Amino acid sequence: MKFTAAIRIMPLKEILDPQGKVVTNSMKNLGLQEIQHVRVGKHITLEIEAHNKMIAQEKVNQACHIFRKTKSAKKYPSNLKKILQNHYEKRGPNKPL
Repeated sequence: MKFTAAIRIMPLKEILDPQGKVVTNSMKNLGLQEIQHVRVGKHITLEIEAHNKMIAQEKVNQACHIFRKTKSAKKYPSNLKKILQNHYEKRGPNKPL
């Protein structure tokens, strides 16, 4: 079975987020003073081939563990779902998710 995992990588709230600060200041400069405390992160989508959801989740956990080792002070919630076979066939194996 094929699964997709969406991993959201965000800096911890206790850690300064310079990109978020720049975006917050830009919003103020654009007349959007109501927008405050912007945090900038990353969104990663993985496709996993596994026999079941438990095995796929373990692979995602391993990937997140590697991300934690290489990028300090981040948190990595993930969302895992099964790809519908007909959706995969329609989009083809070489097209992005």
